[in-house]
Amino acid sequence: MPNLFDPITLGAIELPNRILMAPLTRGRSTRTHVPTPLMAEYYAQRAGAGLIISEATGISQEGLGWPYAPGIWSDEQVEAWKPIVKAVHDAGGRIVSQLWHMGYLVHPDFLGGEPPVSASEATAPDEAHTYEGKKPYGKARALREDEIPRLIADYERAARNAVAAGFDGVQIHAANGYLLDEFIRDGVNKRSDRYGGSVENRVRLVTKVAQAVAGVVGPERTGIRFSPNGAIQGVDDSNPHETFGLAAEMMERVGLAFIEMREPGPDGTFGKASVAPVAPVVKERFGGPVILNCDYDGPRAQAAVESGEADAIAFGRPYIANPDLPERISKGLPFAKDDIKTWYSQGPEGYVDYPTLGKQAA
Repeated sequence: MPNLFDPITLGAIELPNRILMAPLTRGRSTRTHVPTPLMAEYYAQRAGAGLIISEATGISQEGLGWPYAPGIWSDEQVEAWKPIVKAVHDAGGRIVSQLWHMGYLVHPDFLGGEPPVSASEATAPDEAHTYEGKKPYGKARALREDEIPRLIADYERAARNAVAAGFDGVQIHAANGYLLDEFIRDGVNKRSDRYGGSVENRVRLVTKVAQAVAGVVGPERTGIRFSPNGAIQGVDDSNPHETFGLAAEMMERVGLAFIEMREPGPDGTFGKASVAPVAPVVKERFGGPVILNCDYDGPRAQAAVESGEADAIAFGRPYIANPDLPERISKGLPFAKDDIKTWYSQGPEGYVDYPTLGKQAA
């Protein structure tokens, strides 16, 4: 029977345990989206994870609309990522870069006043985080079909830059209401061309992106994230089992190393499940390792791995205040609480100052 602390291989990446660090936006880069030295300390502290999936990292300025979030489209950004990746490797860890295009969730302030792009003309609900505070989202324009090769080239460049920075691989962010999710799910995608309408058409873009990224990094070092169950940031689907079943099958055909899924239960902290779990369908159609994420504690994570429901578990918020999370889980100890006020603040407070068990004892 598999255990959370058993090793597992995701494609070409060998993990010493099945506890992953999920992507966590923390806002510690510069205003021009260049990673900072403080991030090296933060990630190295968490190198005991079987695998770290980096915070969401912009593939282009068009796709990045979060204050102080990092990018990976420029030489300066690549150079700044190198010591962060090295710090994780020096601490014995593994780390992949999560490639991000935020789609209609980019506020026009980040684009010189120009509208963001999406699958169709649409406006995201709620408000955007900007450098001037929260503001209503602007209306996105539909990405033209003749722009799609340029978008795919942006993903290829970001993947190439991740390799240059030393990352062990990449994860394509196709979840949480961002651009690829906007194309996959019919709640936003109202297109009438070959990227809209049928399920086959709606998964066409994510498949092309996966093929392009895998062509740069290698499919054995490429994963993807989906969030099929329930509306997120205004994006939903009328038949997620069919949609994500096909998406999983297409990722299997590309040969991706793993799928990570955010799938909340009926009482999820951030979003609640609106239909029966989609993960079993994804697992059956993909065939490779499937990692689940959402509100897990140690016992629930162990039970999910033992039952075969998941091959590994990704923890997000628990890693904020518990840099040594695997040790705490192995000893059955409670998780330390994080401070929401410092989630996106700049500087070390609430970022690199959470103590490990050893420091607490000392």
